[in-house]
Amino acid sequence: MRISARNTFAGTVKKVTEGAVNNEVVVEMPDGTEFVSIITRSSSERLGLEVGMPVYTVIKASDVMIATE
Repeated sequence: MRISARNTFAGTVKKVTEGAVNNEVVVEMPDGTEFVSIITRSSSERLGLEVGMPVYTVIKASDVMIATE
């Protein structure tokens, strides 16, 4: 896999919550940090995402949002 994004993290699928159109995918890093992503249900199915599966989380810096309470 070759991509332009530099922020790539190896982890494991912890949870997949299916929705009508989108799925919420929780990926756990080796240190316990979790990343949560919303992807289309069809993408989740195409990737064959299952709990315990090793995956890569790719974060493009221009897509990161920060909020305060």
